Amino acid sequence: MSTVVTGPEVRRAELVRRIRLLVAATITYNVVEAVVAITAGTIASSTALIGFGLDSVIEVSSAAAVAWQFTGADHEKREKTALRIIAVSFFALAAYVTVESVRALLGAGEARHSTVGLALAALSLAVMPLLSYAQRRAGRALGSRSAVADSKQTLLCTYLSAVLLVGLGVNTLFGWAWADPIAALVIAAVAIKEGRDAWRGDTCCPPLPPADRPDQAACTDDCCARPAPRQTGHGFAATG
Repeated sequence: MSTVVTGPEVRRAELVRRIRLLVAATITYNVVEAVVAITAGTIASSTALIGFGLDSVIEVSSAAAVAWQFTGADHEKREKTALRIIAVSFFALAAYVTVESVRALLGAGEARHSTVGLALAALSLAVMPLLSYAQRRAGRALGSRSAVADSKQTLLCTYLSAVLLVGLGVNTLFGWAWADPIAALVIAAVAIKEGRDAWRGDTCCPPLPPADRPDQAACTDDCCARPAPRQTGHGFAATG
């Protein structure tokens, strides 16, 4: 007797495959980004650039946690552990960057100009929003808190890219070395917030209840609200 595969099951399997591909892309990009950023940061004595590179390392661990979760038959059972791994990764980044930033502000080292760092920050500022949007969209549709948390980690990289670009740019243009550790402290503050949210599980909520099950609890925020319907020539088609 053949097994009948329903529409929702096909859609679910498609979303899981999509998340796996996005995780693989995130890991690949961030491995390269980490090597370049940490190397360039070490050469330029840039705390912000090294912190940016370490965030890439942590983002790899975050993506790996999600990848591990979705290799299991019942990935929902692994979600809490994946969220905790992501949260601890954020906290570790914040702790390191804070200590190094304070040391830099106290005169432990002065950051120098880094052309490679500026180029890397600009590239990541263009790439990361696209990856984050795709991850978050798939995570919302699947109702996966860990996938959405990982998309926030990727989005954090976008913010960090902007902060890094400003910090390195100001240092290059005006010779304000203090701008580098200040930029790094902004990175730490954002990391603490995202780590706290991931630890609490405040990253997403289950998908909206189906029409035939109105008794199921609905979202209490807009985290997993259905995407807007497709507009002629613009926008995206609604999922589900």
